Amino acid sequence: MYILILAFIVALLLSSILLILSALLSKKSMLDQEKSSPFECGFDPKNTSRIPFSIRFFLIAIIFLIFDIEISILLPLGIISGSLSPMSWLLVGGTFLALVTLGLYYEWVDQTLSWIT
Repeated sequence: MYILILAFIVALLLSSILLILSALLSKKSMLDQEKSSPFECGFDPKNTSRIPFSIRFFLIAIIFLIFDIEISILLPLGIISGSLSPMSWLLVGGTFLALVTLGLYYEWVDQTLSWIT
């Protein structure tokens, strides 16, 4: 247990030191804002250079990522089927699929999946 805590502290210290060093030695500075602004043939830009996107698209992308991760969690269930009894394997798989189906049903009722609202 002490080895695990020590490894965690060492990793935390090492990552903190590297983060501070990279911030100090970075060539990027916030002093020159003119270089980071968009350039339009010497004129000031009329519009913002960033195009806004639909928040509905963002929500559907997040839901896709969540269900994609859930499927990747479900895939190893076939590998461990030999080491578990069939009843416990069906119980674990069925419970997980029921939770995923319940989440999908909630998203459908909440109309998060409909593109046009």
